[in-house]
Amino acid sequence: MSSESHLSRLNEPQRRAATFGEPEPGRGVRSGPLLIVAGAGTGKTNTLAHRVAHLVLQGVAPERILMLTFTRRAAAQMRLRAADIVRGASGGAVHERLTWSGTFHAIGNRLLRHYAGTLGLDPQFTVLDRADAADLLDALRQELGLAQKEQRFPRKETCLQIYSHRVNTQRPLRATLEEQFPWCAHWEAELTGLFRAYVERKQREHLLDYDDLLLYWHVMMSETRLAGQVGGQFDHVLVDEYQDTNTLQAEILHALKPEGAGLAVVGDDAQAIYSFRAASVENILAFPQHFTPPAAVITLEQNYRSTQPILDLSNAVMAEAPRQFRKDLRAVRTGGVRPRLCTVLDLRQQAECVCTEVLRRREANVPLKHQGVLFRSSSHSDALEIELGRRGIPFVKYGGLRFLEAGHVKDLLGVLRWADNPRNALAALRTVQLLPGMGPVNARRVLEYLERAGGAVGALTTFAPPAPAAEHWASLLALLLELADPRCPWSGQVQRARRWYQPHLERIYEQVHTRNGDLEQLEVLSGQYLSRERFLSELALDPPSAASDLAGPPALDEDYLVLSTVHSAKGMEWDTVYLLNVVDGSFPSEFAAGSTEQLEEERRLFYVALTRARNDLLLYAPLKFYLTGQHRHGDAHVYGGRSRFLSAAVLAHLDSDTPMPFAEGAGQGAAVGLAPALDVGARLRQMW
Repeated sequence: MSSESHLSRLNEPQRRAATFGEPEPGRGVRSGPLLIVAGAGTGKTNTLAHRVAHLVLQGVAPERILMLTFTRRAAAQMRLRAADIVRGASGGAVHERLTWSGTFHAIGNRLLRHYAGTLGLDPQFTVLDRADAADLLDALRQELGLAQKEQRFPRKETCLQIYSHRVNTQRPLRATLEEQFPWCAHWEAELTGLFRAYVERKQREHLLDYDDLLLYWHVMMSETRLAGQVGGQFDHVLVDEYQDTNTLQAEILHALKPEGAGLAVVGDDAQAIYSFRAASVENILAFPQHFTPPAAVITLEQNYRSTQPILDLSNAVMAEAPRQFRKDLRAVRTGGVRPRLCTVLDLRQQAECVCTEVLRRREANVPLKHQGVLFRSSSHSDALEIELGRRGIPFVKYGGLRFLEAGHVKDLLGVLRWADNPRNALAALRTVQLLPGMGPVNARRVLEYLERAGGAVGALTTFAPPAPAAEHWASLLALLLELADPRCPWSGQVQRARRWYQPHLERIYEQVHTRNGDLEQLEVLSGQYLSRERFLSELALDPPSAASDLAGPPALDEDYLVLSTVHSAKGMEWDTVYLLNVVDGSFPSEFAAGSTEQLEEERRLFYVALTRARNDLLLYAPLKFYLTGQHRHGDAHVYGGRSRFLSAAVLAHLDSDTPMPFAEGAGQGAAVGLAPALDVGARLRQMW
């Protein structure tokens, strides 16, 4: 087989990206910094996987390749693709040797445990998931008296968002409050005290939250000797979705490879839409100039997803962005129909028109699953959901609770986390309160007793629990001591914990059968990990979603329509896409109007929505929005203005469509949009 056979399916720019660098005898490939600007649907993941495979085939040791992604699934997919390419080209098996592949947080977790002694960390630290971190902040809010203020103090979720944004942007708290949370700005002093207490509590109990994994890694890389040691482990560092990195992540990468040797990042500045998570589009825009000489830039423009009319519209939208890596997406596929802009009377008629189109296409053999309805904010689909229910169209709405936020799942994981780290007060409080008669006061007594005993769980054998809990106390201690024993094998621990938890599950919750299904899924999942620490850490860093998290019962149907916010739809695609509320106030959001940077992110969000469509794209622009809080027969409303992103140049790539006639009962003024029966303009001119 030819040495180049593994590259035969790549187009020319993809091939240049995959093979970038020069052969280096004895070490594989020597390369400078590389930015791969990959437009929507241009095969970036495939290109990155081929680059990994090419490096291995050229002699780079798989163990010396670091692959950083934003989801565990993306990391696993890249490993599998690269391994398959290598196997096809040489017959070699490298999947198990590509050991450094994962999310930024998962890789940070591994490195921090390895260097824990140098960093003053306990290598057995517990990783808090988002929900537990918010609960800890809430407990501190109560202890510090902030929850009893005369004025409304931010809730725990908001406090965590503020803390996370300030940490990941590395900007002062005041800047975070003024720019992202202005309604909380007058609480700066109190929030500073809260966050200081939060950090101290985590350090005392050997807890790290999601952001700490990056923060500690970042601090570690600021020490030249350590940075050189960590960076020296890897000959090549590859990063997916670089436009989604925050300041901490970008600085970690630059510390890993200060000169850019072996550093290759792939991303699309036109899809940078996560500034609310502290991601910075500046990271990708400024990447080439960070190095001397500047990094090489290879642009992927050949699109394998959409038809050219859809790409023409998408290109026109981004052509008006003032600062970007210019790209002109070109379709591999031929043909295609022009996207349509549908002007409708109001939200009710928008819902009716979408449902009619969905059913019409279903009868034309486009399954519901191949159709997606996208919107800027979750509430924008309310009227549509009602109409879908009325017509009996099953649907799934993306968004909602994560798997780990279900109470029964958190209970079982709490037992395992307490056994893993006896100082984990959150896990201890949750576990102890599963017992009857163990409320917050008695649970706090247990923690104080444990603290006086130096954190040794065995000391609790002399603790006197309240009478209702006495029957279960001994069995809980026996379980904890068994799980904490280093000689206890990881295999079977979840099953032991489930067996102890079962009577409490049946006592506390309804729908036990369904909840047992979730716990069975958790037990099966645990078998994929080599240790309890890796299982608990990975689950906190990248939790899976359960089927029960999806809205309503449609998963029981053989087919269902997909509803999604645009943020949740990134990385997905459908044959037909319906985009709701293409009016100012939705696209762009009314909250972005005061900032040029936010308006440009809204443009990119609009672009992401457009490029999800493979064959057909329909945009809906309602004319009227009824005011809330009025009588159900009231007609008070405001008029929506067409989105400012639909400029004359953009409209030239759209066909206009006004449904005729408007649906019966759509509200007063239903004749709007009909061919004019009166020449009102002429009569008005005659007045002057």
